[in-house]
Amino acid sequence: MVVLCGAGRPPGLAPVERAADVRYVPADRLAAELPGADVLFVWDFASRAVPAAWPAPDAVPGWVHIASAGVDSLAFDALRNGDTVLTNSRGVFDAAIAEYVLGLVLAYAKDLPATLDAQRRRDWRHRETETIAGRSALVVGTGPIGRAIARLLSAAGLRVCGVGRSARRDDPDLGTVHAAADLLGVLPDADFVVLAAPLTAQTTGMIDAAALATMRPGARLINVGRSALVRTDDLVAALRSGAIAGAALDVFDTEPLPADSALWTLPGLLVSPHMAGDFVGSLEELARLFVANFDRWRQGQPLQNVVDKHLGYVPSRATEPAGAGRRAGEAAADGPGQEGLPTWTRT
Repeated sequence: MVVLCGAGRPPGLAPVERAADVRYVPADRLAAELPGADVLFVWDFASRAVPAAWPAPDAVPGWVHIASAGVDSLAFDALRNGDTVLTNSRGVFDAAIAEYVLGLVLAYAKDLPATLDAQRRRDWRHRETETIAGRSALVVGTGPIGRAIARLLSAAGLRVCGVGRSARRDDPDLGTVHAAADLLGVLPDADFVVLAAPLTAQTTGMIDAAALATMRPGARLINVGRSALVRTDDLVAALRSGAIAGAALDVFDTEPLPADSALWTLPGLLVSPHMAGDFVGSLEELARLFVANFDRWRQGQPLQNVVDKHLGYVPSRATEPAGAGRRAGEAAADGPGQEGLPTWTRT
């Protein structure tokens, strides 16, 4: 039996429906339907229904899959400390988010918001814009998404470096990676600061008043990670005072962003509704990934994208998928996580 948590039906699950009793369960019925299920597919990645609906230890599913790269909605002890294997949708969103970030960098450099505003006013206003070749970008978070961002920005001519758990040189995608503890020391060198890190106790509020004060006055901040990486009030103050030139936010403390939020009208701020990773066909890709993993599960083969539940990500050195019967926590021996900064964090 497979239970799906979330509104609506994912596309392309006919192969699973032919092989299993698939129950499409909304959040308010999950507690009644989940006990005894073999598999839980969390289609609504933002749902917070799973912890409250989690059954007794003798009735938990053997495998939980979530339609996102982040797993913070599943950060509860009963799952983390039990035998249930957790997998995520790593790899679906990397290229799309990288393209979105490049689009934001170009939008700022070429002043596209002002161009669109002038067009609405029918105001013919010639001006010069910036180039991005040779500008510097700091990518915070060295997992697959951060790496995809770094590769694309580098290809566009920016000088890129990263921030991760530990410092290293000659990284194939990021060149120099600085330790997270050295963030304040490297922020002043960046024209663009891109947040692609997971949310942890260490990364929560990492961009605060002190961090913003070290950034260049002409720098722009782009957050495609988690909203709580940034102290929102501190960012509002920095933009109002002109301490930094701009910010682009795709994630927010409250979603949808309330109509009366000050963020809508702040100078230099671009607001997008948590869509950086969503592309035409992404739902189909998410479903295909689950169907492929479901086939592996039925055949007793190792699952792909097994999350180390105590670290909160798929370990980077696990070149082979971890076994379905292996406790996910044991994957820690495989080395640092793909996300670059550990987390219980669709991105």
